[in-house]
Amino acid sequence: MHFTVDPHAARAPSEQLADQVRAAVASGRLAVGDRLPSVRALAELVRVNPNTVSRAWRELELEGVLESRRGDGVFVARTARSRCVAHRDDVLAERLVHATREALAAGLGAAEVLTIVRDALAERREKAS
Repeated sequence: MHFTVDPHAARAPSEQLADQVRAAVASGRLAVGDRLPSVRALAELVRVNPNTVSRAWRELELEGVLESRRGDGVFVARTARSRCVAHRDDVLAERLVHATREALAAGLGAAEVLTIVRDALAERREKAS
């Protein structure tokens, strides 16, 4: 898995790393039992303080996404997939609700909003083909 941190992003680097792990688990790019990089190795790779990676790993452990095995490393927990899918769905639903409200407030009608969504889905299907 490839990790990146944008030092200019609004979200803290530890949150960016945690979000990347959640997305990878939800999409199946990371599976139960997969080992994650060590704190030191990942900190070097993305050029952040090791405490930043530790914070992300600790947050994900508390959520039940990762599990530490003393002396062996950090791994994707068996409960991770369902938790990450639920998190992804909640975040996306919140964004869609916000975008829909914004579109309606800007004067678009419900039919126009649905047309925009349908067009976006059709474009996505075409690219996937």
